Amino acid sequence: MSLQSNTASSPLLGCIADDFTGATDLANMLVREGMRTVQTIGVPATAPQDVDAIVVALKSRTAPAAEAVADSLAALSWLQQQGCRQFFFKYCSTFDSTAKGNIGPVIDALLQALGSDFTIACPVFPETGRTLYRGHLFIQDQLLNESGMQNHPLTPMTDANLVRVLQQQTPSKVGLIAYPAVSQGSEKIQAEIAGLRRQGVRMAIVDALENQDLYAIGAACADLSLVTGGSGIALGLPANFVKAGLLQPGAKASALPGVEGWSVVLAGSASKATNAQVAAWMEKHPAFRLDPLALARGEPIVAQALAFADKHLEQQPLLIYATTTPEQVRQVQAELGVERAGQLIEQALADIAVALQASGVRRFVIAGGETSGAVVKALDVHALRIGAQIDPGVPATASIATDGSPVLALALKSGNFGSVDFFEKALRQLGETRL
Repeated sequence: MSLQSNTASSPLLGCIADDFTGATDLANMLVREGMRTVQTIGVPATAPQDVDAIVVALKSRTAPAAEAVADSLAALSWLQQQGCRQFFFKYCSTFDSTAKGNIGPVIDALLQALGSDFTIACPVFPETGRTLYRGHLFIQDQLLNESGMQNHPLTPMTDANLVRVLQQQTPSKVGLIAYPAVSQGSEKIQAEIAGLRRQGVRMAIVDALENQDLYAIGAACADLSLVTGGSGIALGLPANFVKAGLLQPGAKASALPGVEGWSVVLAGSASKATNAQVAAWMEKHPAFRLDPLALARGEPIVAQALAFADKHLEQQPLLIYATTTPEQVRQVQAELGVERAGQLIEQALADIAVALQASGVRRFVIAGGETSGAVVKALDVHALRIGAQIDPGVPATASIATDGSPVLALALKSGNFGSVDFFEKALRQLGETRL
């Protein structure tokens, strides 16, 4: 990474995220460290102004590997054109992927495009219980493959050993920087990186247990062109730009405009966290469930959901959800197929969001990465200004209006993130007063 002086208007850090909520999660971390950050939805037509970091949100996590690589390279090329100094590839803190990718293939392609021979892979996020020890990923006190992620409908994670998982996805040599080295600080981590490079290692899983480890890892990565991992590792990157005199962290980095209008929660994730959040909401507030089998039969479920919203929205926010148990998800997928089941729900929630926006809804809380991507695209949102954190990994955001479109307040939540009362908490932070 070059830390030579650049024009004041050029962004410093260019990020590529493999899903929408992951992008928001990453942007949240950068804002917390004082970087003015904008998240774009795909590669935009125009560049945002007066920002320190740009996060390009893709929908590539479960795409075919070749498509994910092509989209990521297009994002990299655009970020290079904006003058970014360092690049970050963000994936889920649970390392969501399959034996064919997409994490390994994308890292290989980005390294080649940047002419670089090495990067790290560190999905750790201690605030949400994601830690790495001896290359094994833990979710709270459970190994990844015992945490419920082994039942993920699209990317079942059946092995907690990330060195082994990543090695299956890439012809590059994968190594490990274990916790005894990480605990000694950034200089020791840099020495480990140098040693692995001499051995021909191109990617290294890096252990971490606490935020202080992430700051040390970030400092050790100051000279890497590419850094990869979950959003947590981004905590340690802004300080490198501060040290180089390129960044002055600003207290106003999280400032957002006020947004007036009605509020709705849309949930498509089937994760444990979202299931609990849906259950908590339904104890006090109205909710309407989308049945994917009824959608497949052609029943007017979207119209019924909108009629339900029309009945309740003036009095209070409401929830429209497709969230259900993993067992029920598997039953639906067995009948409809994995791809069709997901597409039916995503399209239904996207259609509902568009209709609700036309009716005056301006605040959206959206649960699930795939759901967030579908809804944000349907609402024709091209970029988001990132605000203050709601819960670890989830900030408030506001759309950057174009062509006279209304400004929307949005909270885009990864399925596994957020406290049980997240929906209420998010709506309050977005400006809802009727809870």
